[in-house]
Amino acid sequence: MTRVAGIDCGTNSIRLLVADVHPETGELIELDRRMTIVRLGQGVDRTGRLAPEALERTFAACREYAGVIKELGAEKLRFVATSASRDAENREEFVSGVLDILGVEPEVISGDQEAEFSFTGATSELDGDDTYLVVDIGGGSTEFVVGNRHVEAARSVDIGCVRLTERHVTSDPVSAEEIAAIRADVRAALDLAAETVPLAQAETLVGLAGSVTTVAAIALGLEEYDSERIHRSRISYERVVEVTDRLMGSTHDERAAISVMHPGRVDVIVAGALVLREIMERIGAREVVVSEHDILDGIALSVA
Repeated sequence: MTRVAGIDCGTNSIRLLVADVHPETGELIELDRRMTIVRLGQGVDRTGRLAPEALERTFAACREYAGVIKELGAEKLRFVATSASRDAENREEFVSGVLDILGVEPEVISGDQEAEFSFTGATSELDGDDTYLVVDIGGGSTEFVVGNRHVEAARSVDIGCVRLTERHVTSDPVSAEEIAAIRADVRAALDLAAETVPLAQAETLVGLAGSVTTVAAIALGLEEYDSERIHRSRISYERVVEVTDRLMGSTHDERAAISVMHPGRVDVIVAGALVLREIMERIGAREVVVSEHDILDGIALSVA
């Protein structure tokens, strides 16, 4: 077994996984997994730049993670940065800050690479020979990947819960006009994804990342967030619709009072839930298999 660390820095959150990985079998034993909402992508869709306060929040999380990595004695570290840092003019400022703190340069990966990691992480332990559609709903982008044991087609499109919220939402609760604008953006992005990825060919829909797991936690009626109960749960289309309707009709304070809601997700969860709902409607999915294993697990496996 090789002890490795993987960091996934996205538009909304930065996450760490330290694990022992068998490089031949792909067996992964998790030692530490944590997430911090840093909103690195704050304002990027509008300004094209990473905000100073967003960079400082991200660097603070990196300093915390450096301590964990050192304490657990990880032999190798890979730091992957996704949508927000791809889009930013001043990404070199971000790169140099991470290098100073962690001693590795962040890899600002393409959407296709992001899709590959997401698919590997999500499907490595799933049973059966289904063709999967893996959707990773992030803060700035959503990845669509179709494959069986390997990726057959992938596309990253610029619809994410932070990007859509910043682009369209100013009302509390979200207005009907804002909801319509979000849905129109998602549908246009789905048309774009469908040019590359045969969305309807998949037998099983697998949903990843915080928007999906939060919708699942609400749908399951959990009193507190429970990764073990959420992982590999199956949430019906009808329950996704019910949860999305509830979120759309609620105020910011009402969403914040939901016990399983992370404080950093309160303002963006409506857009995230709508992305999931629109995907399910487009492909006619009766349910979504929810995975807590995602791009972060794919990064760790790639290090080993």
